[in-house]
Amino acid sequence: MPKKTIADVPLSGKKVLVRVDFNVPLDNEQQITDDRRIRMALPTIEKILAGGGRAILMSHLGRPKGEGIEPSLSLRPTAKRLGQLLGQPVAFATDTAGDDARNKVAGGSNVVVLENLRFQAGEKKGDATFAGGLAGLADIYCNDAFGTCHRTDASMVAVPAAMDGKPRVVGFLVAREIEYLDDVIARPQHPFIAILGGAKVSDKIGVIKNLLGICDHVVIGGAMAYTFALAQGGQVGDSLVEPDKVDLARELLKRGGEKLVLPFDTHCGDAFAPDCKKRVVPAGEIPEGFMGLDIGPQTASHYAGLVARAKTIVWNGPMGVFEMPPFDAGTRAVAESIATSDAVSIIGGGDSAAAIEQFGFADQVSHVSTGGGASLAMLEGKKFAAVELLDPVE
Repeated sequence: MPKKTIADVPLSGKKVLVRVDFNVPLDNEQQITDDRRIRMALPTIEKILAGGGRAILMSHLGRPKGEGIEPSLSLRPTAKRLGQLLGQPVAFATDTAGDDARNKVAGGSNVVVLENLRFQAGEKKGDATFAGGLAGLADIYCNDAFGTCHRTDASMVAVPAAMDGKPRVVGFLVAREIEYLDDVIARPQHPFIAILGGAKVSDKIGVIKNLLGICDHVVIGGAMAYTFALAQGGQVGDSLVEPDKVDLARELLKRGGEKLVLPFDTHCGDAFAPDCKKRVVPAGEIPEGFMGLDIGPQTASHYAGLVARAKTIVWNGPMGVFEMPPFDAGTRAVAESIATSDAVSIIGGGDSAAAIEQFGFADQVSHVSTGGGASLAMLEGKKFAAVELLDPVE
């Protein structure tokens, strides 16, 4: 069911508690090395400010132990960077829902960034008391953190639950993710092709099963193709495989039939290094002493042909070791074919998003998801408590 967005509620004079995803990479000097996630939150923050509201921003960063402040994982650098992007002062609270947070919110700043949610044990536990302290800071709740929508942390579920009776909406980023990943996949134009890569079949079991029911083709690449090859009786040499998932792969092969498309050939090497000895061999014929590192050129060409005929494309997971040329060729071929397609194209976060950015095609696809785990969960057909409890469009 569609949810109300930040554009659907009066903002003048209101304090808006926004769950953002400022989980950005930091170097050893606490400098942000990639501010994309901060920039993605700007439309929602700017809408609040333009409407006469005040934005109170909460996020996690990294994986602190929940035992208090860990300086290396402080959100202070994100507040500084956000101020630069907005061109106005941004206040930073040195706690999450304590005295400094309340004082900063009561002060005159239009934008306040709270300290790392996960410094508090109550965040991961979904603690109601911790959530109540956050809920009391604001008049409106806004979820604009798609990357954590599949989680049940306090800021995602207990806080909006504690704000029942107040407006609870999604930001523009989450609204866009729902539009593509939920609405488009639920009502795709056909042919609908899903391209799934990555290392492990076990990470994609639910996704493969769900997409086999709605796609015209589910195309397999990455290291998980070698587990499928093993299930077909093939030779995989020293390739990364999941021996305990071979029976599962056989089950998926039987269930998928002609819908499940596997590689024809494999680009392999005798070491995990760009200067290794290389061979292109038929799929399932990788010799001992070699490991599969990418799909082969015939496979890349075939996959590009399937993409060219598609009307809806979902891609999650690289075809090979895209960070290490020449084993980036298969992933690059898939990315380029998607970029030049007229289809609705959805890139499912994580390594796929990194690859499409690396190859310079991010602005040529319909949507690049900001959440790897969340996008996988949506591709499985899962519903998120963090979204379900928000206000529906009437």
